[in-house]
Order: sequence, then C-alpha cells, then structure tokens
Amino acid sequence: MVTLYHSSKSGIVGEIAPTSRERCDFGKGFYMGTEKSQPLTLICNYENAKLYTLQVDLSGLKVLDIEVGIDWALLVAYNRGKMESVKGTAIYNRIAEMADGCDILIGFIANDRMFVVLDRFFKGEITDEALIHSLSALKLGKQYVALTTNACKQIKIVEEKALTEADRKALRVESEDHRSRGIALADEICRQYRREGRFFDEILKAGE
Repeated sequence: MVTLYHSSKSGIVGEIAPTSRERCDFGKGFYMGTEKSQPLTLICNYENAKLYTLQVDLSGLKVLDIEVGIDWALLVAYNRGKMESVKGTAIYNRIAEMADGCDILIGFIANDRMFVVLDRFFKGEITDEALIHSLSALKLGKQYVALTTNACKQIKIVEEKALTEADRKALRVESEDHRSRGIALADEICRQYRREGRFFDEILKAGE
C-alpha cells in the first residue's frame, strides 16, 4: 500500500478511471504523485480545484518502475509524439512496447521546470547527459500512473480537500519561485555537460 496525491481542476466525478488526455508523460491514465506540492501547482489557477490523498494497493498488479535515464526520456518523447520521425524502427518499437501489459507505470515527474529542459533536448540543444543530470538535480519526485481499469479499482480516496483562494494564491507564488530556481539550476547543469553525451537525433539514428 502506498500513499499518493492527485489534483483535479474541478473534482473527481464517478469512478476513478484511466482517462487523462493522450499526450501525457506516460500515456493515457490516472496520474498520481509522491509529493503533495507537485499536483497542487497544477491546479492553482482553478477556482474549483481539489486535492486528493489516495491509498493505492499494488498487490496483484503488473508494475513498471522506470529509473532516471535515457529510456525515461524516450518514453516521455514517445508519449508526447516526438518520435514519429522514426516510427517503425527498432528503437521506436521498443519504446512503444515498453509498458505493454502493465497496470501501473512509475517514473519521474516532468513538470514545468523539467519540461523546459526536455523541450531543449527534443530540439537538439542539449545532450542526454545534460538532461539526466538536470533531472537528478531537480529532485521532482515520482508519479504513478494507473494505466488500466483494474489498477484504478485498487485506488482508494482517503481525503478530498478543496482549495481556498488564499491557498491558490500562495501556490501560484510558490510555483513561480520553484520554476525560476529550477530553470536556473538546470541551465547551469546544461552548461556543464554541453560537450558530453548524445543529442536526441543521434540517439534515434543509432537505434534505427
């Protein structure tokens, strides 16, 4: 059993289900985080925002836990549609099939701070070494994604909390502060590793 957090713009209606938008980090699912502050920053601009504390029973589920590394970055790239140029190649198929049959996928969060660095990686501005070291330094916590209805049935809501305007205002300030400091830290790391590692297109080409 693990305690996780989920944020919602207007609250959960009906049964918990794997129904997020398609272009999420790890595909369509029900997203939960290990850190309470992470999902909170996603809903600070919404008047009816709610935070949920959850208990998740992992017993009997097939779980894939992805560590920091290039496979994590490539899986995010695949789910965000960044690998279509090599569709059908060996590397594309390997990443596309990585989570096949899994109920729960666990991986590091790519929030707005990390998204800036990821975008630079996808554009060929920084190497995989810079990306991975940035991810490690930012310490964003992990997200659990329930990919199947079976997994969602094993999620129990422990607490539902509505956010006040004061809560949301404080979160907006906190979010912007964390974002600015995170981007500055990532920029410094990217400079340190700008001559080490491989670029996104090189990785894709090597895996064809």
